[in-house]
Amino acid sequence: MGDEFQDFTLAAVQAAPVYLDRDASIEKACGLIEQAGAKGADLAVFGETWVSGYASFAAWANHPAFGGLLRKFVLNGVEVPSPATDALCAAARRAGCDVAIGIAERDATTGGSIYATLLFIGRDGSILGKHRKLKPTMYERTVWGEGDGSSLRLYERPYGKLGGLNCWEHQMVLPGYALISQGIQVHAGVWPGGTFTRQEVLSRAFAMQASAYVVMAGGLMREQDMPPDIRELTMTIDGKTRHLVTPCDGDSGIIGPDGEFLAGPVSNEETILTATGNTGTVMFQKMVADHAGHYTRPDVFEFRVNRTPKRIAEFGEYAAGVQTVHGAIRDGAIGTMRELAGALDDLHIQLEAVPGEDA
Repeated sequence: MGDEFQDFTLAAVQAAPVYLDRDASIEKACGLIEQAGAKGADLAVFGETWVSGYASFAAWANHPAFGGLLRKFVLNGVEVPSPATDALCAAARRAGCDVAIGIAERDATTGGSIYATLLFIGRDGSILGKHRKLKPTMYERTVWGEGDGSSLRLYERPYGKLGGLNCWEHQMVLPGYALISQGIQVHAGVWPGGTFTRQEVLSRAFAMQASAYVVMAGGLMREQDMPPDIRELTMTIDGKTRHLVTPCDGDSGIIGPDGEFLAGPVSNEETILTATGNTGTVMFQKMVADHAGHYTRPDVFEFRVNRTPKRIAEFGEYAAGVQTVHGAIRDGAIGTMRELAGALDDLHIQLEAVPGEDA
């Protein structure tokens, strides 16, 4: 008979946030999570920096309104954890649904840095983890910091191995392969929303390369979704009037492991798309091309991911002692592995044995 896998339901949530209003956006997101749960969703995915909106205004840093918008952007940032994430977790628990949602994450230590973060929440209301975008693109570098490799991880869920990336991390290739190499089966691909981001072609390509389901969730920001004070911020370029905040049409969809759309894409409307998936289908598609198995050449290519969290400063009782050890090695006072191990042992630092080295 062989193994059998239960079907599961994926949901792409396409809706406009309450732009640059964290608390109102969180309240709306909680309602949408419960709606997705009512549709039977096992996973609901929102767009990039959905809380509280994509910072397209950063493309015009010389505009007189830029400073005020930047202030709003950071003051409405989401710290992890915080009352904002507590509310999202409670909604996920009530809905019985996993959630992957883009947030403008504010650095909880300094308060002065924002990251394009994909937050993963379990159906039990726990925070599974978060992934900060590794490399902001073009004007995004004005407002977002860079993440690190510590969050290139998968989460074992009842329906499969879950991971996700932000927008043009799919363009970078290697972040995607870091997830593929771990056997990803369900992927949250979050985008600001719109064909101008290449989201369809890159999402479909990733689905085929990973042989995984891709929930392509795009942000939505129509003219009517902009707060009145932001809607009136316009400029004239080449005789055409345009908004300081770029409209985004969503273009959300759900893609199967063969790269074909199972739902959507849908543009310019608020909706929750759903589609059915099955882990057995993923396994079948990986039999065609398994890029972490038979369709790879580790004898030709080597791939290494640095998962060490980015460290800004080190504070420790033995930091000065380590510098002393470095000085002793430089001066020749420590010349063998035994002497080094003894010095580190005095600092309560364990040295792993190096095969073939003189003890």
